[in-house]
Amino acid sequence: MTDNPSFDVLPLFPLELVLFPGGCLPLRIFEVRYLDMVGKCFKAGEPFGVVTLKCGSEVHTAPSDLAGEAGTAQEIFYPEGTLARITHLSRPQPGLMLISCTGAQRFSVVQPELLKHGLWVGHAELLSDDQSVPIPEDLLPVAGALARVIDTLKAQGITPEQMPIQPPYALHDCAWVANRWCDLLPMSLAQKHRLLTLDNPLVRLELVSDLLERNGIPT
Repeated sequence: MTDNPSFDVLPLFPLELVLFPGGCLPLRIFEVRYLDMVGKCFKAGEPFGVVTLKCGSEVHTAPSDLAGEAGTAQEIFYPEGTLARITHLSRPQPGLMLISCTGAQRFSVVQPELLKHGLWVGHAELLSDDQSVPIPEDLLPVAGALARVIDTLKAQGITPEQMPIQPPYALHDCAWVANRWCDLLPMSLAQKHRLLTLDNPLVRLELVSDLLERNGIPT
């Protein structure tokens, strides 16, 4: 179990994606509710929580989106998510932030609350970090295929800052390899979220291996 504390009031960012530990997340921030939240998190060196939308939109398009009980029905998200730590922030123009985040620890939200200005917050109980499990021999080709993807991206001249997979590379570790494939593979949000919530990184990697085979990706 982790020794890290829970978050009594964790600001939440519902998105149409699943952030995995160690994953890269670039975001354009322009809504007032998130400009304020991200600015405060960056200044304090604190993370925010990324949760996956089951229903609703990432962007509020009208004030009625926040009206009473109807507002709470606009955004429905899974309770499990991942902390996002801001590694870079720039303000290219007023009312716009460009940020880069890294996925950190998984969490589960208890009693989420929608504040008046449209920001979700909630008590977050941190989930245990994935155990470090060496990749068994029969799954080594899955790691080898990921290494080839990384080499291909580098050969295409993609800058280190734009790489969708950031070092340090842990091609020997079940969780890291499974998570990076989960970042890359086309699958439904429900499938990705299910993989995120698995406590056994070896099982996650085995399921990823099956997905690679179904998608015709050679290992």
